Amino acid sequence: MTKIVGTLGPNSRSVEVLSGCLKAGMSVARFDFSWGNPEYHQETLENLKAAIKSTKKLCAVMLDTVGPELQVVNKSEKSISLQADAVVVLTPDQGKEASSELLPINFDGLSKVAVKKGDTIFIGQYLFTGSETTSVWLEVSEVKGDDVVCVIKNSATLAGSLFTLHGSQIRIELPTLSDKDKGVISTWGVQNKIDFLSLSYTRHAEDVRQAREFLSKSGDLSQTQIFAKIENVEGLNHFDEILQEADGIILSRGNLGIDLPPEKVFLFQKAAVYKCNMAGKPAVVTRVVDSMTDNLRPTRAEATDVANAVLDGTDAILLGAETLRGLYPIETISTVGKICSEAEKVFNQDLYFKKTVKYVGEPMTHLESIASSAVRAAIKVKASIIICFTSSGRAARLIAKYRPTMPVLSVVIPRLKTNQLKWSFTGAFEARQSLIVRGLFPMLADPRHPAESTSATNESVLKVALDHGKASGIIKSHDRVVVCQKVGDASVVKIIELED
Repeated sequence: MTKIVGTLGPNSRSVEVLSGCLKAGMSVARFDFSWGNPEYHQETLENLKAAIKSTKKLCAVMLDTVGPELQVVNKSEKSISLQADAVVVLTPDQGKEASSELLPINFDGLSKVAVKKGDTIFIGQYLFTGSETTSVWLEVSEVKGDDVVCVIKNSATLAGSLFTLHGSQIRIELPTLSDKDKGVISTWGVQNKIDFLSLSYTRHAEDVRQAREFLSKSGDLSQTQIFAKIENVEGLNHFDEILQEADGIILSRGNLGIDLPPEKVFLFQKAAVYKCNMAGKPAVVTRVVDSMTDNLRPTRAEATDVANAVLDGTDAILLGAETLRGLYPIETISTVGKICSEAEKVFNQDLYFKKTVKYVGEPMTHLESIASSAVRAAIKVKASIIICFTSSGRAARLIAKYRPTMPVLSVVIPRLKTNQLKWSFTGAFEARQSLIVRGLFPMLADPRHPAESTSATNESVLKVALDHGKASGIIKSHDRVVVCQKVGDASVVKIIELED
């Protein structure tokens, strides 16, 4: 029921591996534009489409922006070894060669803005977890003109052409949506009709509004959902406003773990996931099984962490390095999937339902009361599935918000749209966007059946949905099914029992 987002990269881009990932349970593919060019990602996406065709499993596409990410530029790609207690200088002069004494960075305001003596700076690939020797922790000792002089706190070797640099609780005056991001969105994003935009380093609600405005001007992307990626304390401080504007939240625990003291991360995770749940917006947690990048098994702590994220109410788990450059992308997805399904078995639905109803308060809106009633009915009659007819996907998301113990099949009824030149059907976006919501499984209906029409057409769509459920093994004969649909102006929840 919990969804898995996989980041695609060098170790997970062949049709073969992608088919394996889809079968193992990946339902959203994340394309991280912090590295790789659009052509590279396009190739990966074409392979993904082929894999979707062959496995017949739906998969949504998420574009991850670079945002104001600071990077160390290592043109020669030679590995750089840094020794503890030595001194290294960070310089904005990118013409210089990176060495163990000098690291050129892509931002000239580091010395001018907020760095002062005693500040902490981290440099590494996929940031510092404290366990690996591929990232380094620096302490600022002085600022000389444009350069920042730092003392190295741990010995490490930096390999590759690109490292991320993160200053702990340092405000970087750069736009959240950079020009490079805008270029990628308006070309690659528009061409591939991306389902989700993951907005890196979201710090204010205004960031989300600006991104949405930009999307609405870019071709068909007005339907693209924006997920705000919370990566630092500034984003945390404005969390409530950001949540109101965004369509979902990604908790980037890698960066947060650096910006916050480690003992505070869990508390924030629980609070943030709770707020997302109550708002009925998907919450995604990252950095769960780092050790599976090189190992076939997660550590006990990681396994427990995944389970706790599910018990906290997370909608999806996002895998970064584990699938991007990890040795076992398919195994990682399947392991995380298994842990999630074990945790779902002990998820306290009853308590959660009461909390949500209490939070929503009375009087409930029309839709909200129908959704909560459908879930309550399904639990009381021990239904094996809830089927929801929807055209915008909102009704199905509301049902999923109450976290029913059985899957919700959202049958998306396409709507006919015209721009006075040609006809087009909408629905594919709405169907794919439910692939990141816990417990929601989309299915596209035949466009000849409108969502709120006579009973005859509804019966035929329902039959298709039930056949789909039987084929996938969720429904068997004599099962009860709860159906939620619109008939005329009224919303109806009905319970049907299947014959042989």
